[in-house]
Amino acid sequence: MTLTTLTAIEARVLGTLMEKARTVPDSYPLSLNALLLGCNQKSSRDPIMELTEADVAAAVTHLRESNLLRETSGSRVPRFEHNFQRGMGVPEQSAVLLGLLMLRGPQTAGELRLNTERWYKFADISSVEGFLEELQDRSAEKGGPLVVKLNRSPGAREQRWAHLLCGPVDESQWVTGTVMRSVDYSALERIERLEGEVAQLRTLVTQLCSELGIETAPRPT
Repeated sequence: MTLTTLTAIEARVLGTLMEKARTVPDSYPLSLNALLLGCNQKSSRDPIMELTEADVAAAVTHLRESNLLRETSGSRVPRFEHNFQRGMGVPEQSAVLLGLLMLRGPQTAGELRLNTERWYKFADISSVEGFLEELQDRSAEKGGPLVVKLNRSPGAREQRWAHLLCGPVDESQWVTGTVMRSVDYSALERIERLEGEVAQLRTLVTQLCSELGIETAPRPT
């Protein structure tokens, strides 16, 4: 069995369809516009994307040709649904894990169990790990491994898992990105705290000068 390597946009389209099928079943299958909005939403996405309708339409066409997506009939507006589980030949639990990895990037088994709550309730973390290991040990006859266990990131307790649907994973991209996001966030917190303290001190000095009748120097512009 030869599996199609997806582009990042195709993975986002497929993951979005898989998510909405479980979280908003009343609105599923999705129109092209609803699918575009789901792909570009800011929450529960890593990385955040800014796709165009043409991007999504092109991905839909390729996924349909690969038997991973179907267009439904009976509606004036074309609507689309995924065919991932059957197209990839994986059980429901494995499909859920792959869908989350496509939407949110590499995650630990614990994070996956938490994030899949609205999709599928795994009994425990060891159950999640069991399905991930099956996907990692998938035979060549079935298309080969679909996930990989990444090296431990600096300062992390657990290793994360990543999907291989878009080809081999560049671990340095994810490790560097994680570290940079953490550093940037800490730096911003410190800057905001310092700015607040300076503002408080400036107010206090102004009040003291006013009480003592001392003229304060104008603030630099």
